[in-house]
Amino acid sequence: MADHKIWRSLLFVPANNWKMMNKAATEQQDAVIIDLEDACPIAEKETGRIFARDMAAVFKSHGVDMLVRVNSLQTPGLTAQDIGVIVREELDGIMLPKAESKRDIETVTMLLAEAEKKKKLKKEIIILPLLESPKGIVNAGEIATASPRVVGLSFGAADYMREMGAGFAVTKLTPDEYAPFLAHPRSVISVTAAAAGMLAIDTPFFGLITDSGGLRCEANRVRLMGFKGKMATHPRHIETLNEVFAPSEEDVVFSLRIIAAYKKAEAEGKGAATLDGKMIDVAMYRMGVETVAKAEGIVQKAKQRAVSTE
Repeated sequence: MADHKIWRSLLFVPANNWKMMNKAATEQQDAVIIDLEDACPIAEKETGRIFARDMAAVFKSHGVDMLVRVNSLQTPGLTAQDIGVIVREELDGIMLPKAESKRDIETVTMLLAEAEKKKKLKKEIIILPLLESPKGIVNAGEIATASPRVVGLSFGAADYMREMGAGFAVTKLTPDEYAPFLAHPRSVISVTAAAAGMLAIDTPFFGLITDSGGLRCEANRVRLMGFKGKMATHPRHIETLNEVFAPSEEDVVFSLRIIAAYKKAEAEGKGAATLDGKMIDVAMYRMGVETVAKAEGIVQKAKQRAVSTE
């Protein structure tokens, strides 16, 4: 598995819209997903590939991680064409839509390796599979462990519900109404990702763009399920997602107290510590360490972006 990323918010941007991509470089999302699949018409695929290739350096200079959602392997030839053009040193990774098996990941890994060798890259492009079908959910485990390039699992609710026979449920129902139908695939993705030590990224919010309360509620719900971030289709969702998926100041302070108490007990030869009258064991210590590390990573990321925009 590749190194963890801090991806609280991942903003989709059409690959054929140069203006939107340049604007996205100045937004505050942790990562962008340049979309060569659904958001890019067939007639615009070639243009989209060139734009995606050329924008990688722009996003890198702004401290924004960039992935490209390539076309799925179900569209013969398009995936290979996408990868052949977009791969370059500044590209962080690709999102593979409709990922359904270990073989899908192996195929894309081979295509990436060929492109990297041809362009003499000094890095390996990472992969974020998008699970958006029943088959993908059933095979989540083999997908997660198919390649060291895989950094996480992401969920595509719209196509998943369509394949389950729910049709336009995500547009006709409210998020609260369709949430129960998504509980199982979300659980599978979050548990599988956690077991593999990688990120779980949730589907975009399909409620009203202006429903900030609904977005916050859904983001908090999936955060408690183990998701580390959420995709977005509109920039106005970024601030809320960054806030929800970041450790609160209170959590960081408490984590530092846990770490100090546990280290003190450890130095005294004890296997556990007490804090405010409660037992602190190694599991809580590790949770504290992870919380502080994420908070520090977020601060570091913000500093890098500040420097890049000076």
